[in-house]
Amino acid sequence: MIQDSHHRHLRRLDRVWVDAPVYFITCCVKGRQPLIDNDSAASVLNEVWDNGESLYGWKVGSYVIMPDHVHFFCAATVDAKPLSQFVGKWKEWTAKYLHRRHGYDATLWQDRFFDHLLRSEESYTEKWLYVQNNPVRAGLVTEAQAWPYWGTRHLL
Repeated sequence: MIQDSHHRHLRRLDRVWVDAPVYFITCCVKGRQPLIDNDSAASVLNEVWDNGESLYGWKVGSYVIMPDHVHFFCAATVDAKPLSQFVGKWKEWTAKYLHRRHGYDATLWQDRFFDHLLRSEESYTEKWLYVQNNPVRAGLVTEAQAWPYWGTRHLL
């Protein structure tokens, strides 16, 4: 019985198609240490996101930098590299720059990252509003707009 429901689930996946996919990404600091909610880290994360389109074919939309993790939305351009390569290189270069410029540990990020493809029935805006309120739910600010480490690089 379990196997049959598993196969039905897999058959459903072949019917999922999104014309212009937007991915929701979460990357965590190694050991979940609160290291990246500061101006230096935010500047480096944004700098490397800015290079993502020209180097890897990925545009970053809205983002929230929390003390020990970051959430962002991204979408591929026509000749984009694989998502795993883009996120892997983003993590690699942010760690290198933070290490060289600000003395961070060179192994800043956890090895893996979480990615979620927003399907057509899911609303980017609804997901964004939930993510944008993370600092409020964490007790860091009383309203989302007061958190200094969020923004939008590109409209997706």
